[in-house]
Amino acid sequence: MMNNQNHPYHLVDFSPWPLTGAMSVLILMSGLIKWFHMFNMNMLLLGYFITILTMYQWWRDVCREGTFQGKHTILVSKGLQWGMILFIISEVFFFLSFFWAFFHSSLSPNIEIGMMWPPLSIISFNPFQIPLLNTIILLTSGITVTWAHHALMENNFTQSTQGLFFTVILGIYFTILQMYEYYEASFTIADSIYGSTFFMATGFHGLHVIIGTIFLLICLLRHINNHFSMNHHFGFEAAAWYWHFVDVVWLFLYISMYWWGS
Repeated sequence: MMNNQNHPYHLVDFSPWPLTGAMSVLILMSGLIKWFHMFNMNMLLLGYFITILTMYQWWRDVCREGTFQGKHTILVSKGLQWGMILFIISEVFFFLSFFWAFFHSSLSPNIEIGMMWPPLSIISFNPFQIPLLNTIILLTSGITVTWAHHALMENNFTQSTQGLFFTVILGIYFTILQMYEYYEASFTIADSIYGSTFFMATGFHGLHVIIGTIFLLICLLRHINNHFSMNHHFGFEAAAWYWHFVDVVWLFLYISMYWWGS
């Protein structure tokens, strides 16, 4: 029946991955609670393993459906595009909550933190050192991913590969520098509302950079294996959209928390 359908929609085949995904998240959460209370990570590691295994096999099936089986028609791709757009919008509001907390506390600092911002005894980062370098790195990575996208649309395999490779390298470099910055920090997440908002916002952004880097690395491997063409490459487009979102969030973080907030 699936071979004789008279519509452009994708009716998903039976799959065990939603069930194994739900089970893995249950094991992961139970393992996290066990780790908190009993300091035993066995169940947590098992949950991580099953989750990663499920993600790999589920995404492998999606790649097969879109690349080799031709099930991602124009209409299905439109649906995927709207799904990615709505996901990025939800991420915008996620980061908006951190900015709200930051500006709420910084524009009207209360007496508990000395009625000053940054609070008394907090030594903030110099915005013209590692933060500025990280800004240049992310802006450069935005250029390289756009270069890769345009090369792919012009059917230039070599330049698209080079652009993706440099973007992944820059993403890894950003993460290493942020880890070093955290290591050298003179305050922690427990140091008043400044430490809490700073590390929550920059930490979650760093997590998004790691996710985006993995996203682009998978796209690089798929591109090398000829999964993308000049007309059919939404997986790469979604990764590029996500990366540009990460870039824009960092610009707001740099201007507000590193430069103005310090």
